[in-house]
Parts: sequence; C-alpha cells; structure tokens
Amino acid sequence: MPDTSSTLNSLNVLGGPLQACSFDPLTGFFRDGCCQTGPHDLGSHTVCARVTDAFLEYSRMQGNDLSTPRPEYRFRGLKAGDRWCVCASRWLEAFEAGVAPPVVLEATHEAALRIVPLQALLAHAWGPRPAAAH
Repeated sequence: MPDTSSTLNSLNVLGGPLQACSFDPLTGFFRDGCCQTGPHDLGSHTVCARVTDAFLEYSRMQGNDLSTPRPEYRFRGLKAGDRWCVCASRWLEAFEAGVAPPVVLEATHEAALRIVPLQALLAHAWGPRPAAAH
C-alpha cells in the first residue's frame, strides 16, 4: 500500500491533484481506486482509461484479457464504459494501433508522461477538455 503522504501529494498529467479513477470496479496497482504508482509497479498502471470494446479486444489479443471474470482475484471482468488504470505502455500501443480508449486526465498519474506524450492523452481526453491544458 502506498504511504498516505505520497498519495496526497500525487499529481495528475495536468499538474493538479490526482483524482480517483474507479472504486467499482476497484482499480489501481494498489487497488485503492487511484492510478497511483510506485517502485514495484513495473507496468506503470498510471493511465485512467474509460475502456471500450475495441480496446478490450486489442488488449485480449495482446495477451491481457481484461474482460473475462476471474473470481479467484475478485475481478468481475471489465465492460465498455468501465474506468480502469491501464499500463501506460499498453495505452500507447493501443494509441499507435488506433484503438486507444478515452482518458480521464484528472485521474491519470503524471508518471504516465514518462511513456505517453501529453498531446496524445489530451487528444483522447474523456469529457470536456480542461482549460488548463495547452
């Protein structure tokens, strides 16, 4: 579990406080609802995506089936419209393949910018584009 002080100080890709991504389904590397990261998060689960059928199929074809329920992990499987903290590199692969899901910028950790260009995230922003983003 991340320590509370680092969670409270985490920033999103817009430079504001990191917002929660999803509590239902419960997401995040630490399963705390946020796309928080740390040294043990080798996949950088930092992009808060609103998954689509196209992305779920793409991810399954890449070997990461996010749709099939896995009760042994208390995972009901994702469906289109669910928010989920996805690996930054997988999101970028999907972007390059033309199937990137929309991104919740306020809930996407700033560490995603080490892998994904801000302009790509802005172009796939879910909801109204924030005035602070240029």
